Amino acid sequence: MKLLVGLGNPGTKYNFTRHNFGFLALDFYAKIHQLEWQKERMNAIWLKKDDILLIKPQSFYNDCGIPVHNFLQYYKIPLGNMLVIADDFNLEFGTIRYRARGSDGGNNGLKSIIAQLKTNDFARLRLGTNNVARAKIPDPDFVLSHFGEAEKTQLPAILTEIIQKISDFCYN
Repeated sequence: MKLLVGLGNPGTKYNFTRHNFGFLALDFYAKIHQLEWQKERMNAIWLKKDDILLIKPQSFYNDCGIPVHNFLQYYKIPLGNMLVIADDFNLEFGTIRYRARGSDGGNNGLKSIIAQLKTNDFARLRLGTNNVARAKIPDPDFVLSHFGEAEKTQLPAILTEIIQKISDFCYN
């Protein structure tokens, strides 16, 4: 079984914010595959299709490690079968970077997962959100800011590319 983890914050006020790029990617994946999210379980919204399990932790971004750990344990999923999808303000908007393992890179969601799992040996897709506005506002305000109109027009193409990367992870 594969576990796909999208990082974000619960609540509609965070929809289309940079920090919820992971949620947005999994929502797009679910829509493309005509899948329905299930009610909350182990502090995450989830869905399962064949041997693929998707979760959106509802513990807020900085504490997402606990529900991730719980799903891994409950379903006995090896770390090599987990892909975490997170925003990264150090990468330019539209950049998608896959790594089989690595540091948290300053991302508090990845930091929480690494702390809970006691390893950084898991795959991640980092989704770039950096733009000119980042230099003008503090980082916490930037990650909670909404995508601009020009960025929103680019999202369908970026999300399509993300879905391809997810499919590569799941089926190759």
